[in-house]
Amino acid sequence: VLAEKRSLGSRDGPPHLVVLVPLHSRAAAHDALRLLQSQDSAVVRVDEGRAGGFALLCPRLKQRWRFVTAQAGDLHAVLDLAKVADSLLFILDPADGWDSAGEHCLSCLFTQGLPSYALAVPGGTDLPPKKRIDARKKLAKAIEKRFPEAKLFPLNTEQESLLLLRHLATQKQRHLAFRDRRAHLLAYAAEFVPGRESDLVGTLKVSGFVRGQTLNVNSLVHIVGHGDFQMSQVDAPPDPLTLNPRVVKGQKRSQDMEVQDDSVNGTDEMEEDVKVLMKADPNKQESLQSEVVPDPMEGEQTWPTEEELQEAEASLKASRRVVKVPKGTSKYQAAWIVDDGEEGNQEDDDDEDDDIDDDMMEEAVSQEGESSEEEEEEPAEEECETMTISECLRDDQYDEKVEEDEQMLERYKQERMDEMFPDEVDTPRDVPARVRFQKYRGLKSFRTSPWDPKENLPRDYARIFQFQDFSRTRKHLFRQIEKEETEGASVGWYVTLHVCNVPVSVMESFREGKPLVLFSLLPHEQKMSVLNFLVRRHPSNSEPVRAKEELIFHCGFRRFRASPLFSQHTSADKHKLERFLRLDAALVVTVYAPITFPPASVLLFKQRSNGMHDLIATGSLLSVDPDRIVIKRLVLSGHPFKIFTKTAVVRYMFFNREDVMWFKPVELRTKWGRRGHIKEPLGTHGHMKCHFDGQLKSQDTVLLNLYKRVFPKWTYDPHVPEPVPWVRSESALPVQEVEME
Repeated sequence: VLAEKRSLGSRDGPPHLVVLVPLHSRAAAHDALRLLQSQDSAVVRVDEGRAGGFALLCPRLKQRWRFVTAQAGDLHAVLDLAKVADSLLFILDPADGWDSAGEHCLSCLFTQGLPSYALAVPGGTDLPPKKRIDARKKLAKAIEKRFPEAKLFPLNTEQESLLLLRHLATQKQRHLAFRDRRAHLLAYAAEFVPGRESDLVGTLKVSGFVRGQTLNVNSLVHIVGHGDFQMSQVDAPPDPLTLNPRVVKGQKRSQDMEVQDDSVNGTDEMEEDVKVLMKADPNKQESLQSEVVPDPMEGEQTWPTEEELQEAEASLKASRRVVKVPKGTSKYQAAWIVDDGEEGNQEDDDDEDDDIDDDMMEEAVSQEGESSEEEEEEPAEEECETMTISECLRDDQYDEKVEEDEQMLERYKQERMDEMFPDEVDTPRDVPARVRFQKYRGLKSFRTSPWDPKENLPRDYARIFQFQDFSRTRKHLFRQIEKEETEGASVGWYVTLHVCNVPVSVMESFREGKPLVLFSLLPHEQKMSVLNFLVRRHPSNSEPVRAKEELIFHCGFRRFRASPLFSQHTSADKHKLERFLRLDAALVVTVYAPITFPPASVLLFKQRSNGMHDLIATGSLLSVDPDRIVIKRLVLSGHPFKIFTKTAVVRYMFFNREDVMWFKPVELRTKWGRRGHIKEPLGTHGHMKCHFDGQLKSQDTVLLNLYKRVFPKWTYDPHVPEPVPWVRSESALPVQEVEME
């Protein structure tokens, strides 16, 4: 730990990367930068082409820093810089601390993972001394909730800026697991070389300091916000931020202050020949293939060969047995006659199955009581009930943006409806229920009944990759990283990466001043699979979010758009689909996305119509598992018409006799806890006689549960539009004002 702390910002380690994050529109970041640049006996190198960035070389402290300012309101830039920063320097307003946009920025940073940080308060000198002390106490109280035990650093003089620098250099570094296990760098300089075929695609030469882990040229790199790419070679140019530029490696290193004056002329060193460290080996290089190309003829039925027919006949002869049967019994009937010995074996097997079921029941956590309250179903047009909203709500609140507000009102109404009547749908009158619900099945027990994870898989499952044992692969990879078995550019080296087939838009965004962040991928991390995230609603947002709506994901170092499924987080082998993202419970979000090895944080955003990104949920990566079964439940309801001791006549569940006969094997339950089954249909209009384990109450409701496995839609899109600067939205319709008849 001590060696790591000493190497950061030293001669051999990478410069200490400090990102300035202004949390208030009035926070004076430029004043802070000016003070930090005014250090005695330090050399300042201003970054070319980007405002607000500079390097600070301080031989007296044997430290070198690189300061980068995150543009206020640019959420992607703040999050990208925080992924690679050693320290964040939050610039607060002396009166208010931070505003609503700063609060939103902090929420995102805390969820993504916060590196070491410091709080600086420039300004406030124009206040009288007494008011200055009061303002400082008020500010200390305001930051206590977000930053307990954090120290405020005033930043008005050179002396105070030196104290802040010493604090940044000596404070304990926080580790973020997703970046510590991968090589990463923030681009210090970049050059685009157009390709031979097109000017739009070419080789991007990115220079920067390697951080995190050793960088291997054969691995893939992910340019945050732009995609995955291969490298062709890694060069070692001279270090532009060296503390002792004149000292040649191998000679005695001198720390005299006279070197300080010559360090300004360090550009002469850049004229040296650039050394090629390593070139990519095509045999060892990772492939960019992200999907499996399915063979449409695979699995086709073909005519058996002669050998296969002979094998089948031989196996039939081997399995034949002699059984005593009555006279006149056919071969087909004889096959159904069971010997006494066989019957005993069958009973033993049944007993074993019962034991297994009992064990499963003991181990699994019962969720049936909760699920009847909280579960929900996927939206379908014919399944929605119509409701009316009282006109008094619409008088004043819907003058502007009427269409958008009407849609929001409808969502609130559907969410409330789903809470009151989870999964309940009306049986259609125009289509037979056995046709409308033909893909559904009944289960004796949602928790313990078996469901084959390989049954009826969609065509998209042929395109994804699956691990035989994901946790074992993950442990093996992390063990290799800990042993430092990889060869390549070590941490702290200043290198130039030649990244192949990069679109020119990457260079254009870098020229505009946006940060260029690269992460080295672990094996398999470019391949598509099914990712499951465990998330919880963020308290700042309470708008209804339906399943299969397009959301923006920030997972570890990736950004992408997808339409996810929501399901309950349980310890069972089946998980019930949720129709809305719940406010009161943690849910699992399932999408098709590139493989990422946990731990990794995840932020879910929803894009408003005006281009802003609202943070709606936060959490972490749970697993990469295509076999996780998400079950959609559907509930048909009926009402007791005539009630006897343990039987009742139920109506309104079905509307024809054939439907009653079709669903006869499925078990019934009631809202008051009775269980039963259909005995027989009565008449031709869907009335049915049902038997229960006790007498029904007249106000009870009879329910029939049907289940179907659902899969996410392939809506993965790696392009995420840049967000508009965030402004708090005043919700036009508070949740409690929704009324329903």
